[in-house]
Amino acid sequence: MSKHTKKTNAELPELTPREKSRREIYDWIYCLSVALITCVVIFAFFIRLIDVRGTSMNPTLNNNDKMLVSGLFYEPKVGDVVVFKKDEYDPERALVKRVIATEGQVINMDFDHGIVYVDGVPIEEDYIMEPTTNKIDFIGPQTVPEGCVFVMGDNRNASTDSRKKEIGMVDTRLILGRAYAVVYPLSQVRAVK
Repeated sequence: MSKHTKKTNAELPELTPREKSRREIYDWIYCLSVALITCVVIFAFFIRLIDVRGTSMNPTLNNNDKMLVSGLFYEPKVGDVVVFKKDEYDPERALVKRVIATEGQVINMDFDHGIVYVDGVPIEEDYIMEPTTNKIDFIGPQTVPEGCVFVMGDNRNASTDSRKKEIGMVDTRLILGRAYAVVYPLSQVRAVK
């Protein structure tokens, strides 16, 4: 037999029970470490877990819901529920609202009849709590500037959103991402539509 011939499993020394136990512990620690690092990377760069605070997105989202949010390759679209930061309004927390209009679109509202218009067409809003009758600071019509979106809460008359001067049009660079799913409480797990 040549000196360079590989040993077969039968020729390898038998591990003692203590060595087997150590190897098993090492394997478990290694697997857990890889899983933990993978989770940290995913949640740091691709997905965020964000809490809903308040009732401005009722009935779509409830106070204390936990959502999965991702901004990876995301471009805001009308109807998306987004999370954004607006330091001028509240530097301590992110806000959750629905995109109503994107750049170049014209937004207007008829508060007497509770109708929201985008480009002169009333939008169908089966997700809202009630018709929009609270004007806040809104004076329309308004054209959404380049690189911005106009957002509103689904609980229209109890929402601080783009109708308020301190929030106004939201720069898309301030959007952390789109809300994809509610993951807590477990009894309420669902996709965000």
